[in-house]
Amino acid sequence: MRRLQLPGWLAGLFVATLALGTDEFVVAGLLPELAADLQITTGTAGQLITVFALTFALGAPVMAVVLDPYPRRRVILAGLATFVVANLAAALAPAFGVLVVLRAIAGLAAAVVSSTAFAVAAQGAPPDRQGRYLSVVTAGLTVALFTGVPVGAWVGALFGWRSTFVLIAVVGFVAMLVLGARLPQLSGSPAAGLAERLSPLRDVRVLRLVLAVTLSGVGGLMFYSYLSALLEHHQANTQALPWVLLLVGVIGVPSAFLGGRLADRYGGRRSRLIVVGGHALALVLVGGLFALGAPVPLLLAGIAIWSVFAWALNPPLQASTIEAAPSAPMTAISLNISGLYLGTAVAAGLGGLLVDGPGPLWVPFVAALALALAWVSASFRTPQPTVVAA
Repeated sequence: MRRLQLPGWLAGLFVATLALGTDEFVVAGLLPELAADLQITTGTAGQLITVFALTFALGAPVMAVVLDPYPRRRVILAGLATFVVANLAAALAPAFGVLVVLRAIAGLAAAVVSSTAFAVAAQGAPPDRQGRYLSVVTAGLTVALFTGVPVGAWVGALFGWRSTFVLIAVVGFVAMLVLGARLPQLSGSPAAGLAERLSPLRDVRVLRLVLAVTLSGVGGLMFYSYLSALLEHHQANTQALPWVLLLVGVIGVPSAFLGGRLADRYGGRRSRLIVVGGHALALVLVGGLFALGAPVPLLLAGIAIWSVFAWALNPPLQASTIEAAPSAPMTAISLNISGLYLGTAVAAGLGGLLVDGPGPLWVPFVAALALALAWVSASFRTPQPTVVAA
């Protein structure tokens, strides 16, 4: 049986989300140089991450409602153009205040591109390939963690932090070129009033999925964010951290595609319960290995198992959201993305309290509890999937 070839525009969406993921995470690796150049503290420089994330989280649902009626191609190209210009301008920013404004603009543009990318992947996919198309978009964010982010940080170390923003702008421009040449003319959602566009906010199924995404973000990203503290507790140093993060990233890419295949094969409900439940159990397993002082190879095997479920999570949850709100998919997806960013913020704060308080060994078990609650929230039954018309 001949394998289905993925369209070229899907590669453009992958490159776009690779640029977004790099822009989101790379600033953390540039803070010392950026702070020294702009004559501010490292903590103040770190607020650039907060500004980007908050603008993204708050802007995603608002922009989705506003832009949902417009053709997808026009929206995503305009969002990418704004993203590219904001990053080029950031490379020339003369002062911290200007850079803050530009990071907010980049975050808002990234929210538009991200929401539209998932909507485009779902709308342009064949009926039995929606999950796999969504997994390609997710894979761009995953690949950014172990390619775009370290490469961006490396470029910044060699040529200065401003060069990293130029690199991100170039990657975003490449995505624009590919999508401009290959993306078909996909219509926006049918004409509807504001009340109908806001209907996902009144849909209990959508809200339960958003809660599940938020709780999954709390659990998964708490464990990921404080892996260094767990490794330090385990072997009194963090020299293994880069290799562990590489392991997580390398496993993450095929895992994202696995999540898409599960969504296509089993549908939204069954696939999300498999992945969310497996994620919770994997966290308990890894927490037990850390608590027992397991040998490093066994510990790495446990982290590898966790990585499979952690990165397979997004496609089933996004597919489930589209099933639940076929009349306003972009709005519903944007709520999911906002939920994930909210979960990221909670994960950082709660994880820090655990590490500084009772100790890092609590992190995987509290994270597992968050995933168990996510499983409960996502366990409702949905009607048969509705195909989003192109």
